[in-house]
Amino acid sequence: MTLAALTLTFAPLTSAAAPAEPPSVACAAEIVVLGAGQDAGAPQIGHAGETEPRLLPASLALIDRKAGKRYLFDATPAITEQLAMLDAIAPPAQGLGIDGIFLTHAHIGHYLGLAWLGREAAGAKGVPVYAMPRLAAFLRDNGPWSQLVALGNIDLRSLEDLQAAWNPNEQDKRLWVAAYLAPHRDEYSETVGFGIMPGSGSALYLPDIDRWQGWDTMTGLTLIDQIRGHDLVFIDATFWDDNELPGRDMSEIPHPRVTDTMDLLRHLAPEQRAKVHFIHYNHTNPIRDPASAQSRQVLERGFNIARRGDRYCLSRGR
Repeated sequence: MTLAALTLTFAPLTSAAAPAEPPSVACAAEIVVLGAGQDAGAPQIGHAGETEPRLLPASLALIDRKAGKRYLFDATPAITEQLAMLDAIAPPAQGLGIDGIFLTHAHIGHYLGLAWLGREAAGAKGVPVYAMPRLAAFLRDNGPWSQLVALGNIDLRSLEDLQAAWNPNEQDKRLWVAAYLAPHRDEYSETVGFGIMPGSGSALYLPDIDRWQGWDTMTGLTLIDQIRGHDLVFIDATFWDDNELPGRDMSEIPHPRVTDTMDLLRHLAPEQRAKVHFIHYNHTNPIRDPASAQSRQVLERGFNIARRGDRYCLSRGR
């Protein structure tokens, strides 16, 4: 079965459109937003005195309560604080309690957190780290990441795109994670988004992409197809519009603008727009402030903004 076919078989969960009360122990598979900011978070270096809401770099966690496992999507420089947040929700059975880390690409906010698994910090043993082939080779062949591999702090495993790629528990066929290639600035690695499919629900995590146009040629699916095929969709919201960075030529910084993405999706039915959660917003993006006019506009147009601490149940029952 192709990834496209597999992804589109999942039916929507009405409970996943927006965070409500935190899921109870009756939730078998839960998504937790550990951070929603661009790679450097906020306040950014050189802006220590700012009073805007703090941001941690974008990352999701998946709690699989049936299997008693926890997975991270991206390892950010704020991994210590983010793991503590996850521990408060679902305490680890032992040690760090990281049963797998899935990396989208090799930009600082998405993989530098691996360093905290090394001998200078946690001294972890065999944490599974899933990466596309170029990224896996980059980690294996370049320090300090190669030391994590050599010392067995991480167990590096290569993924392939456009496959029903990975089942972490051969005894439990409910949980799948699949990779979607995405066009992005790929100096050291490919860039992917992840389809997260723990049973009856599914989520898409795509924090970085250059443009929506052409993505369909890489995946066989348009953004609208992806939204219709998942229950939760976390997508790139780095910049609000082209006026965000005075003095910079924004055409040289390719990311879909939030305003453009909302326009692209404006004809979707309300229940489809409600699946969209904007994530990975820059410290300059006004949706960083939940009280801003731009945040209100996003909600009024039927979309959502990911916030650190948001929790969603993707699969009920134990």
